[in-house]
Amino acid sequence: MTTLNTPPLPADVVQRAQALLASGQRRILGIIASPGAGKSTLAERLLQTLGERATIVPMDGFHLANSELQRLGRAGRKGAPDTFDVAGYVNLLHRLHHQPPGETIYAPEFRRDLEEGIAGALAIDATTPLIITEGNYLLLEDGPWRAVRGMLDEAWFLDVDASVRHQRLLARHMRFGRSREAALAWIATTDEPNAQRIEYTRQRADWVVREDALAP
Repeated sequence: MTTLNTPPLPADVVQRAQALLASGQRRILGIIASPGAGKSTLAERLLQTLGERATIVPMDGFHLANSELQRLGRAGRKGAPDTFDVAGYVNLLHRLHHQPPGETIYAPEFRRDLEEGIAGALAIDATTPLIITEGNYLLLEDGPWRAVRGMLDEAWFLDVDASVRHQRLLARHMRFGRSREAALAWIATTDEPNAQRIEYTRQRADWVVREDALAP
């Protein structure tokens, strides 16, 4: 993860994170939002604020490999709920809640330059009190995703204007090799249908964070 040189987060955001730390026990914070909303940015800003007291374990590390998506006929919907190893993600969250002293847990990381997850890329030390996990589907109630919410000690939903998300998604897809036309088509057929499902889950969050509250 890169460290961002940004202004401090609002006091209420930091206070809620610090309240999780105050228990003295391992806590898992979930940050949920639609594609392009800035989940990773918020998580990294929290990490910058909290330092060694926190670490980030993204849901995206559990993308199925491109070869497996091809085999399943789901490559054209990469990023949809059924294109992740949900059971693997839930098992990791369970392990993180019960991590024994002295054990290092390794988690996968998604690399956008490769469009693949890299196994064992993230090392989580047992002494780190706060795990920040961010992703689209942490509040989803469908199938195996339902188990994720129970693993989160607190869930924040990041609310961002749709037009802002679209601009970010367009820039991201083009930065990683899609033409403008292909990027717009992917947003319309994949990102936005997923976003609609995610928006319905916000009621299961403990707190809704408006992006304008995070602006410098």
